[in-house]
Amino acid sequence: MRILVSYVFILALCYATTDDYKAKRAKILRDEELLSLGGNIQLTDKESAVNDCLMRHKFQEVNYYFNNPQYCNFSHNFFAYKDNIRHSKVYKIIKDMPKGAALHIHDMGILGADYIVNLTYSEVLYICFEEKDVKLKFSDKEPNEPCKSKWQLINEMRNSMNKTKFDAELRKYFTLYVNDPDIEYPTIKESWTTFMNYFRRVSKILTYRPIWEQYFYDVLLKLKMENVMYLEIRSVLPNLYELDGTEYETIVTAKTYKKIIQKFKKDYPDFIGAKLIYANSRRINRSQLDEYIRLARAIKKDMPDIFAGFDLVGQEDLGSPLIEFIPQLLNASKDLDYFFHAGETNWYGTLVDGNLIDAILLGAKRIGHGYAIIKHPLLIREVIQQDIALEVNVISNAVLSLVRDVRNHPLSTLFALGVPVVLSSDDPGAWEADLLSDDFYVAFVGVASRLSDLRLLKQLAINSLKYSALDSNSKRDALSKFNLRWNTFVENFDCSNY
Repeated sequence: MRILVSYVFILALCYATTDDYKAKRAKILRDEELLSLGGNIQLTDKESAVNDCLMRHKFQEVNYYFNNPQYCNFSHNFFAYKDNIRHSKVYKIIKDMPKGAALHIHDMGILGADYIVNLTYSEVLYICFEEKDVKLKFSDKEPNEPCKSKWQLINEMRNSMNKTKFDAELRKYFTLYVNDPDIEYPTIKESWTTFMNYFRRVSKILTYRPIWEQYFYDVLLKLKMENVMYLEIRSVLPNLYELDGTEYETIVTAKTYKKIIQKFKKDYPDFIGAKLIYANSRRINRSQLDEYIRLARAIKKDMPDIFAGFDLVGQEDLGSPLIEFIPQLLNASKDLDYFFHAGETNWYGTLVDGNLIDAILLGAKRIGHGYAIIKHPLLIREVIQQDIALEVNVISNAVLSLVRDVRNHPLSTLFALGVPVVLSSDDPGAWEADLLSDDFYVAFVGVASRLSDLRLLKQLAINSLKYSALDSNSKRDALSKFNLRWNTFVENFDCSNY
């Protein structure tokens, strides 16, 4: 009898210990969920129905990759799987979902190679083929710029040969896409060299004034078609030109932005609008920075309704660190808002990831990329406490050689810690991605937890408006309009369509 009682006691103790263990484990999972981005959102019944459909499709994709790692898209270069994304049911749901705003996107890298090639069907565009390169310019006569071969009207050249083959070859100059990215871009040096060449080639096409105006209008239209309702565009504000060679001052480019924003809002009143972040090269000296700041102040004074703030851009490893300009930037911070690119690097303990410290101390409203912040726990604490959003561009970081397998992207940890994050796309046209949907998809399926659900997507969309440069009244209005669109999306959602 005593043996039986002892056995029952031990058995009960064992069960109690197991139950206690399970309870502690469940609590850790619950606490992690609440800490993560979007973890505090409570879904309505109808949102839960959408979520059930979304997660069924997400689990199907992720589970397949888990069981067949050799076929996992996210372990490969984006170029190897970008076309496959279009077949994903999760992607199709995300494409239809209201996504708020695009807050980190550069003007001449938005629309892709096909769009640029279509622009070359002009009677007044000249082309110059040089060794492994090409120059283009709109002009009413043969350009007087140097050409190692000969300037020719592009349509005359196209008509003299196989047009399909000509366009296919021409298209290669306007994209980073290649069939063998691991061979073509073994390191960041090769990917960034091609990236900079891309901008040099397309700039003379896009900065022809009539093209610039049409291009920006088409950018806004494409964003609207992807269910994006607001844009903050970064621009170096290149000088626009006319056929006769007339070149306009930089501020004219900013005024052109304002004109097109006003026109687009008139045509599409449900589009909230757009603002400009003046973002010139970071490979500068102090006197050049003085000129940039002077121009930024002039634009803000002349067009306060569309001017958001100031940034410095370019390959961060090669540019001047912010610490070199602290006196100037501190002084200018009194009347300019900053949205600095910082920490877009794999290095640790350098002046490059040190830009994160200076961006925070200089009062940046948001930080572009912030890729290296994961190595700086005190800085993570600061951006959380100061509510500074990180503008994360997953596909850009992959294409430009910061991360090979996006499952290893630091964004996964930022999501888990509940760090303020907005998703954007940087230069989607350069690598032939959607303007925003592809980045949402890759971040949601390839980077976030397998268990992250509709709450994360909703929070990311809300964040894009919450951390925008809109004033408080406009921000409230934007969030109200977003909620209406979100509710309409949820109300009309039919899982059978996916």
